[in-house]
Parts: sequence; structure tokens; C-alpha cells
Amino acid sequence: MLACEGGHVEVVRSLLAAGAPWNELDVDNHCAGEWASASGHAELAQALIEHAVQAELVLGVVGRRDREPDLSYLATPVRYDGDDKLLDENNDAVMMSWEAPLMREHARVICATKGDVLNVGFGMGIIDGYIADENVTRSHTIIEAHPDVHAHMRRVGWHARENVRVECGRWQTVLRAIADANDALPGGVSNENARLFDGVFFDTYGEEWDDMREFHALLPRVMRPGGVYSYFNGLAPDNIFFHTVYCQLAAKELARLGFETAFDVVPIDTKSAEIWKGVKRRYWWGDTYFLPTCVLGGGTGAG
Repeated sequence: MLACEGGHVEVVRSLLAAGAPWNELDVDNHCAGEWASASGHAELAQALIEHAVQAELVLGVVGRRDREPDLSYLATPVRYDGDDKLLDENNDAVMMSWEAPLMREHARVICATKGDVLNVGFGMGIIDGYIADENVTRSHTIIEAHPDVHAHMRRVGWHARENVRVECGRWQTVLRAIADANDALPGGVSNENARLFDGVFFDTYGEEWDDMREFHALLPRVMRPGGVYSYFNGLAPDNIFFHTVYCQLAAKELARLGFETAFDVVPIDTKSAEIWKGVKRRYWWGDTYFLPTCVLGGGTGAG
């Protein structure tokens, strides 16, 4: 951190090469990358980001070995608190209504192909409402794992909606079954009977970056070339340097899978204490949201 503050590039490179952790925090919760940026050393900050992305790419391969799934969230009751919150039993927010402007933009992005759309994680149903409002989709599939949320969906009529297919279960089971069925067809995803999507959105609760990696790996097996993927970009929202690392990490990993990723800057204001009233821990701090648009190469979208 001292080397970053002083802009000593070779010292920083030597420390990283010797195994110094790029993501260590000081007593004020600042990391080396933040010290480099705050001190005006933009090139050094970028070098740290590149090192961090490469380190996480390597560690991700190691970390995925023998990972046990965390199913604790599915055994935790959740409740709808008015029209603006979905909370777990500890009053941690699963989803909140302040996300609505972001969900509107995500819906616009994934519905641009006017084809078959998949949303993973219903939550409060905000994005699914906007998808329905777009009125341009050929089909609308929703995967939701939590039994309380699924019961709510049935109460408010999502199962009875025309052109909507609700799949109850973990995406790891539902989506893998779709991918495996596609793989079993002659020609795989090129078979006319393959079940494929032109727009996909991912926003689950209680899962982390490694879960997203696993999800991403399935996408080329369930999407049409030219299809658009997006996700709720909430990784490390309390640290802009870590958040930037995750943005670049996602873009690089998705590129390996054939996606071209761009991030649109969307302003979002969550400063008001009233927004977080009744919530144990706020989960968003910044005033800028980087909305990802990830296009699968090799086509032009819905066919």
C-alpha cells in the first residue's frame, strides 16, 4: 500500500511476484489499488487490476474443485414487506424496489432480440414485469428456487400467464438439464429442436462469484448466437476497486466463452436512509451502476 501510494511501480511488481495479496485491506478498509488511484497513479492502478484479474482466473480454476453447494438460503424463510422489500428471517434484503430503474434497463437489453427470454431469480418480479411490458418476447421463462417466492408467484398469477413458463428449482438443476438435453440432440445447439434463449438475465440471492462462473459456463449450451446476456452487477459494491476487478474478470471469462461484453454507466441514488429502513444491512453504496451487455458471437439474435 505504501509502494502504491508513492507510485513505485517496480516495488509493487516485486511485491506481487513474491506473493503479496492484491486484495488486503488496511484498518480503514482501503486496498492497495485504492491507494494507487487516490494518489494519481492510474497506470499502476490498472496494472494492479490486471494482476488481480489474472490471479482470480487462476484461483477460480482451483476454487471450483470439490466445491460444495451452499443451500442454506433455500431453507431460510423469506417474506414480502409491503411493495418495496423482500427480506429473509434476519431482515437482510433479498431484493428491494430501488432496483426498479436498473431492472427496466436490464429488461430492455435482454428483450432487444425479440426472442425467447430467460430470467433466473424472480425475487420481487420487477424485471419479469418489465419483460412482460416489453411485449416483444416469443417466450418468457422464469427459474426460481425458493419455495416461499415460488408460492408468492403462484398467488399473484405468474403460473397462469400466457407465454410464461415457470420452472421451480435451482438453476444448477434446471438449466443443466436443458443444456444436457440440447447436447444430446444431433448437432447440439444447432438442432432446430434445441431449447435455446435469445435473452438471459441472472440475479440470484445467497450465491457468489464462483456460482456465476458455473452459470456462465452453461450459457453457450442454452443460448442462440447473437443472444444477449446480462446480470445484476452487485459484486463488491462497497469497494470500487474490487468492483472494477470483478467487472473486468467477468468480461474476460465471458470472452473465453464467446461473449463480447460492454458496460453502460447508469446513475443510481440510494443515499436516503428511508430506503434502507427496516433492512439489517444495506447492500449498495455507490451512485454509479455498470450495467453489463454480453452478446454471444456467431449470429444476429432470434431466429
